[in-house]
Amino acid sequence: MNGYFVTELNSTSPSTSELGDLVDEVESDEANADNADDEDVVEDILYIRGATFTIHLDAPAENSTVNTTKINEANADRIELHATSQGPNLEQKLPSTMESIVSTEPACSLDCGPAGNCYIEQSRGDEVDVVIEDDDDDGAVDLEGNTVNLRRKQGTFRQRCQCPLGRGGDRCQLEAEVRSPRFTGSGWLAFPALRAAYKHVQLELEFRPEAWDGVLLLAGERDDLQGDFMALILHHGFIEFRFDCGSGVGTVRSTETVKLNEWNTLSVYRHRWDAWIQLNQEKRVEGRSKGLFSRITFREPLFVGGPGNTTGLERLPVRTGFKGCIRHLEANEHHYRFPLAPQGDAANGFDIEECTADRCSKVPCSHGGKCLTTGGDTAVCLCPLGYTGDLCETRVDLQVPSFNGSSYLRYPGLADTSLSWLELSVTLKPTALDGVILYNGHHSDATGDFIALYLSSGHVQFTFDLGTGPATLRSENPIRLGEWVEVRVSRTGRLASLEVEDDPAQEILAPGAFTQLSLPLNLYLGGAPSYDMYSPKMKTTASFVGCIQTIVLNNREVGILAEALGGVNVGNCGHACEARPCGDAECRPLRERFTCRCRPGVPHPCPAPDDYTPLVPPPARTSNNAVTSVRYERAVPSFTGSESYLHYNDADTMKRIISYRVDINMRFRASSSSGLLLWSGRQSDPQEQRDENDDFLALGLDHGYLTLAYNLGSGEAVLRYNLTRLDDDLWHRIRAVRNEQWASLVVDSGTGVSASSPGQLRQLNTDTGLYVGGAPDVVRTTGGRYTKGIVGCISDLVLDSDFSVALSSPAQATNTHSCIP
Repeated sequence: MNGYFVTELNSTSPSTSELGDLVDEVESDEANADNADDEDVVEDILYIRGATFTIHLDAPAENSTVNTTKINEANADRIELHATSQGPNLEQKLPSTMESIVSTEPACSLDCGPAGNCYIEQSRGDEVDVVIEDDDDDGAVDLEGNTVNLRRKQGTFRQRCQCPLGRGGDRCQLEAEVRSPRFTGSGWLAFPALRAAYKHVQLELEFRPEAWDGVLLLAGERDDLQGDFMALILHHGFIEFRFDCGSGVGTVRSTETVKLNEWNTLSVYRHRWDAWIQLNQEKRVEGRSKGLFSRITFREPLFVGGPGNTTGLERLPVRTGFKGCIRHLEANEHHYRFPLAPQGDAANGFDIEECTADRCSKVPCSHGGKCLTTGGDTAVCLCPLGYTGDLCETRVDLQVPSFNGSSYLRYPGLADTSLSWLELSVTLKPTALDGVILYNGHHSDATGDFIALYLSSGHVQFTFDLGTGPATLRSENPIRLGEWVEVRVSRTGRLASLEVEDDPAQEILAPGAFTQLSLPLNLYLGGAPSYDMYSPKMKTTASFVGCIQTIVLNNREVGILAEALGGVNVGNCGHACEARPCGDAECRPLRERFTCRCRPGVPHPCPAPDDYTPLVPPPARTSNNAVTSVRYERAVPSFTGSESYLHYNDADTMKRIISYRVDINMRFRASSSSGLLLWSGRQSDPQEQRDENDDFLALGLDHGYLTLAYNLGSGEAVLRYNLTRLDDDLWHRIRAVRNEQWASLVVDSGTGVSASSPGQLRQLNTDTGLYVGGAPDVVRTTGGRYTKGIVGCISDLVLDSDFSVALSSPAQATNTHSCIP
């Protein structure tokens, strides 16, 4: 072989001519190299500049010789010949020393537990050279007859435990959950075999390599790597994606090397024979597998960070495991969690550490949240649907979704349901001028057909492509932020129109001759997992910020939350439906208002008809006496200000009012500048003098401003919110909180104000029950604090965040009417 080689000769063999033959072969190749064609010379050469090869010769038996060189058995256990090269001409010179290694490798003595493994590694930095001087020995000669000195290399070794996944500590004695794994080069993680991936695989990976070579990912049909397989490896610093569909290996290799000891991103896409990879957002590199077969069968586990128990690694140029950290792995939109099942997705693992270089290792996102690093030294959690909070620790009952710029909801794509026509209506309330409202595409590389509804500089835009070029519609006027708006899109063949509220419709004709639209990928609402998914023909890639209330697609209302396949960082918009005012019925938001509707197929139990005001005339009966369906709206009470009120004295309501703490959340509108909203106090004889320190709690309007007053028995406290007038006949949401002596007021999610009552008493003791909207004989009941009740409507009253007061079915209703919320 023309190049470097490693061979081992046993001095007890009958002949040592193999060494001479090998050297003669090298010298012969050198002599022929100058006359041979350059291309032929390097055809089968593996050459690495500065490389060395080692020949180990066991200690010879007595009277045996190695090329006439006698070596005393006491002088060496093994002989190591180091060969070097000075350049591409392969001129090889043997050094004038021979080194013997005295192996002092001890037996591994660590107790690593039942599933751990004691592992010995040599600490090469501690090697010491010792020159052997022996007057009785004539020394040794190299292959050219030169006298050489014998050097003994004394090595030191380090023992450590290789622990199974889920265990840690220097003896595997501790339980350990690895959220962001670091691989040592000998470890690996095993996940269940890939499913539904025989034709299509899309991978997303974030990794931090510490070495230039290693197996990042391996999956296949058999554990000996025969047959179909897919491998992602680091080879000399380059990423290589190798895959075999059964008739030949295809290889895609990055044009740039990875960044060592830095975080790298990698995207891999394979569809049948074709594949591409993209490293660190650089240019995509494409490739194709060989043969006619186009499917890959995956039966073995998906190994990450190393080859696991896979044999037959001769098919790969790299056999060692990956050394470094991996903090994100996603395959076909499944985000893998690294801990052991059931907390994570891993089925097994070995020799894995926690990656301390990852900022996400210090941010333990709960409930399947994904950690995302941001600029500087910070990281945030992207929470799955139904959870919120800094660490996704809080479960949220979603009603009307809000999007914060990092959010999205995912649905099945339109596929072929909108080939020739599309009708779309979206009701939304934006709070930013730019953002993608809805997107659905054809290819994951952002080519082909797509539709996109988005905001650009405050204007609503709709862009679509039927395969022959994009067409874009733009609203004539910008929309107002913070207000509900309805957007309607219609497409028939190449013709499309866009309407925003009552503005005139805008129309456009798509270029080209194609008239059909095919959208097989997922549909995204409010954003997408990656900007790379968007077509570059759009005017923005920013995510939507605001609320999306309803979507009607091809005359069918989409269940925004019920039909979502998944989502990230979706919160509640702050709507009356969040308080579940409809009980067991469905609360249907209508911009700022709502209606209640019995759920399909379950007309009963449903809120009683007495609790609802029908929106349509009573249902007519058909010939077979069947009743047509009727939709009801919960009655929202209105108050006249004079002897008009609701009264509650039930245990569930009063135990919240008279406790040490109460949280009152109310939505109302008022046309009167003064009036009582809520009262609870002590009963007294009309003939007796009222005690000035009787307990009470009062909430109302005073000259247009919200006022909270209360007395716990040791003095009255009055808290006034002077920042916003509330007598404008518009809907407002207020929150009043009393926590023992301390209280606060917040109006429309604005700045809060607070105060504290005097004395030492901390509990409210009242016995009149709770009055809402007014009270009987307001002046006497409130001790002259109010002269009348409120003039207006109250649509929502929630106590302690979890108890909705049934405004439509009070224990006692006096002189109230219904008002449309």
